[in-house]
Amino acid sequence: MSGCEDDEKRYCANCIHCKTVRVPAGDGRSYQLRIRCEAGQWRKKLGEEKLHKYFTVSRRDASDCPHYEEMGESRDFIKELKKNLPIKDEIYSPSEY
Repeated sequence: MSGCEDDEKRYCANCIHCKTVRVPAGDGRSYQLRIRCEAGQWRKKLGEEKLHKYFTVSRRDASDCPHYEEMGESRDFIKELKKNLPIKDEIYSPSEY
């Protein structure tokens, strides 16, 4: 299932089921990027799917997740991800041609 050693932490951001999605923002034409678990692991108390910010999944521990599938070397990936993540939420607008 994973090439991680027992003492190495597993992060949601390094899981193959961790996917980026667009979420409408502001006027509805703009959007923000969020992360969802394609395996359905993140749920709110009432069963609704929960979405997370990039920053959250770079710190979210997946050690107990039965669906975790590592995408690559965790330590280097997470280090680079944290270094390159946007500092604040960004709102994107579709390009106009």
